[in-house]
Amino acid sequence: MLGILKKIERAIDVIMQPMVFAAMVALIAVITLQIVSRVFFTAVGWTEEVARFLLVWITFMGATLAFQRGRHIAVTFLVDALPGRLRQVTRILAVAVAFGFMIALVLVGYRYTQMQSFQTSASLGWSMTYVYAIIPVCGVVMGWYAFVDLVELLSEGPDTARAGSDISDPPS
Repeated sequence: MLGILKKIERAIDVIMQPMVFAAMVALIAVITLQIVSRVFFTAVGWTEEVARFLLVWITFMGATLAFQRGRHIAVTFLVDALPGRLRQVTRILAVAVAFGFMIALVLVGYRYTQMQSFQTSASLGWSMTYVYAIIPVCGVVMGWYAFVDLVELLSEGPDTARAGSDISDPPS
């Protein structure tokens, strides 16, 4: 079962990486257009709005990739000093808390997206649902990653999942 979960995790990663890259390229292009148009021509009004929306998306997608790789800030020296079984229980508890947080993020993000669905952006007239839908979507993806970590910790032991990975560890 863990093999199937890991394959799904890698498939999601294959989709997320190019999306973050494309969003970063688009952000650079939009900001460049904004600067050039302000200096040499009349400012293009929609560029600031698109840049803001892209930044929201990049923030959540980047956080998702960082979560998958265990790259968020973590202080693990106390957990690492614990004996094997207690270390495993502590890591399981930490991943379970993270999983619970992701469920809360999905629920709150969904409610927020619904609240914003009646608003439109000023320049483009887009529904704000499209902008903020990334919050529950990335919450689901991070929840999936936490679920896989939890299954991995429960099935293979204390030192296998990313929950306590060090920044120097290569991404799996």
